[in-house]
Amino acid sequence: MSDISAAQAASTSDPAGGPEGSTGADRTLWGDVRYEMVRNPVFWFSAILVFIVLVMAFFPQIFASTSPTTSGACPLEHAREKPTWGKPFGYTNAGCDMWSSLVWGTGKSVIVAIFVTIGTVILGVASGTAAGWFGGFTDTVISRITDVFFGLPFILGALVFLAIFPTRNIVTISIVLTVFGWTSLTRVMRGSVISTKQRDFVDAARALGATDLFIIRKHILANSIAPVIVLATIGLGAYISAEATLTFLGVGYQRPTVSWGLLVSEGQTLATAGFWHLLVYPSSFIVVTVLAFILLGDVLRDALDPRSR
Repeated sequence: MSDISAAQAASTSDPAGGPEGSTGADRTLWGDVRYEMVRNPVFWFSAILVFIVLVMAFFPQIFASTSPTTSGACPLEHAREKPTWGKPFGYTNAGCDMWSSLVWGTGKSVIVAIFVTIGTVILGVASGTAAGWFGGFTDTVISRITDVFFGLPFILGALVFLAIFPTRNIVTISIVLTVFGWTSLTRVMRGSVISTKQRDFVDAARALGATDLFIIRKHILANSIAPVIVLATIGLGAYISAEATLTFLGVGYQRPTVSWGLLVSEGQTLATAGFWHLLVYPSSFIVVTVLAFILLGDVLRDALDPRSR
């Protein structure tokens, strides 16, 4: 077992594990990534935005004390009132405070994206690792299943499947989006595993008698997961947009739930009547949040790619 540990130690000094730092000291892959990211102002900009959105999603009471779903929180006499100095966000079509609706709707949109990302990463990493490592029949079966799902348009497929459910909530929306979202991660993980398993440190571990499970757990995953993490980070923003799109099309969240997609759906019919705030504010929240995750993913990708430095 000591020989296997020696092979593992040798793999950590492999170039894939991280180049030498500017001080001359060896750094791990993620240590080097952290060093590159903290020097990038775009990272701090996107990370702060993402942090604010996540806090707003899980602790909305910090930003708005009253939920729009609370009894008496939406007096109809305020319906569609435009922004004023006292209320810069105005009121929704139902008379709810727009700012409170945006804050409390963050959780429904962001939490779905987080659940879908976790689900797609688990499915994508497991299936991609199996296809890339074992090859042959396993690779053929997984690749053909992936091709079938690639043939189904993402939004259209999710729309059809969600229409089957009588009630759409966080669980059902997350499941459907996960079913249609894992294929890209599988493709990326498969290619990364195929490339990694040809490295010398994997051959050394095999020669020392390491099992497939040991090699996958200690060497393959550690050296193949980076592109999946980048894609998953960018995917978080994409799934927020997907949830809003499906809700806008009528197969996502339903009232009395509050979400960004519902606010956009209700506001798009009234924006042309002069109630611009009903559409502009929720759309802006979606755009800024998606942009923050995409920028964070881009920074992470650049930090993981030595050729970009």
